[in-house]
Amino acid sequence: MHYNVKMETLPREDLEALQLRRLQDLCSRVYANVPFYRKRFNEIGITPADIKSLADLKSLPFTEKQDMRNNYPYGLFCAPKENIVRVHASSGTTGKATVVGYTQRDLDNWAECGARSMAACGITARDFVHVAYGYGLFTGGLGAHYAAERLGATVIPASGGATRRQVQLLRDFGANALCCTPSYALHLWEAGQEQGINIKDLPLRVGVFGAEPWTEEMRRDIENKLGIDALNIYGLSEVMGPGVAIECAENKSGMHLWEDYFLPEIIDPITGENLPAGEVGELVITTLTKEGIPLLRYRTRDLTSLDYTPCSCGRTHVRITRLRGRSDDMLIIRGVNVFPQQIESMLIDEPALTPNYQIVVDRVNNLDTLEVQVEMNENLIADEVRKIQALEARLRKNIKEFLGVTAKVSLKSPRTITRSEGKATRVVDNRPKE
Repeated sequence: MHYNVKMETLPREDLEALQLRRLQDLCSRVYANVPFYRKRFNEIGITPADIKSLADLKSLPFTEKQDMRNNYPYGLFCAPKENIVRVHASSGTTGKATVVGYTQRDLDNWAECGARSMAACGITARDFVHVAYGYGLFTGGLGAHYAAERLGATVIPASGGATRRQVQLLRDFGANALCCTPSYALHLWEAGQEQGINIKDLPLRVGVFGAEPWTEEMRRDIENKLGIDALNIYGLSEVMGPGVAIECAENKSGMHLWEDYFLPEIIDPITGENLPAGEVGELVITTLTKEGIPLLRYRTRDLTSLDYTPCSCGRTHVRITRLRGRSDDMLIIRGVNVFPQQIESMLIDEPALTPNYQIVVDRVNNLDTLEVQVEMNENLIADEVRKIQALEARLRKNIKEFLGVTAKVSLKSPRTITRSEGKATRVVDNRPKE
């Protein structure tokens, strides 16, 4: 189903004409109101008047997360402070947080994108939507909340934490849709098993999962255990929040990115050169309508590709393929590039293992070490030493063959790896900082 069928099925030529008008307006606004961008334009030697076609986008400067940190907190804001009605911020795990401001129109547009996304997943105004993303400065909770409300659905604002109680709420309130991270969905399933509540028996039928990378294997695991349709949502606080792109229920092969609000590019993460449709590279997004903190060519660091082939759902907006990882989350182990998702896909292929794992990187005697810790399924009895050793050896061999790096594999007892009620901590890098 569609929320805004006219805009979601806009012919590509009309969509591109709208994008150009909005891009030209965006350039004029940031040049006039954001000293950072005016300086960058002047350094490159261009003015907003030089943007005459979408092809001219590549002549504009990139914006990076560090630019936002360098201008913390409000240096990149484009609207007067009295017009800013809400502020969000990403977690500042490495330095200052990135701060994002929204005007009322920004919030209205966010709710529009979110409602389209919910509808694409098959959620309707008759549904009850259980939101287990965290509320607060993180955009997940409020993003999903206002999206469901705009659609006309009933929101259960559970937020994060109190997992056992959340399972009881899923049972008692009869939610039809669940919004949370994919790892937390499996955590809810585990908590239900401990309480004798089988989520598969509840009215829940669809899950809208995002905020962390996950694989097709993890999707199958979630769908089998919870008995739901699991769909991938994409967003990032710097650009808006959840609802930038979404999979449709008709075709789970890429997420429709709402191109009337966001102009996407794929670049080579090393050279910055544009790549053609279909090639994997770093996703770059220009926010076409944002007033609070519009961003030109924002480098997301997410690795994906653009798919312009028609979708059976009728939406004309480009699809971004499942994220391959992040250019800045890549681990370099003794010269070998390793992405956590590559290891995850191998682990989830093993029926004796659970999806709960951590990758621990360290440095011993000046050499990088890689350890993969993963929980065993309860069906694999811990005292079956020979089976455990054989499985560890097989995983070591697979990682070596497919990734070209030697790893220690440690099988752990069930429920011994710490669970997260937000984004799962998949990588622990203990190497000394350079």
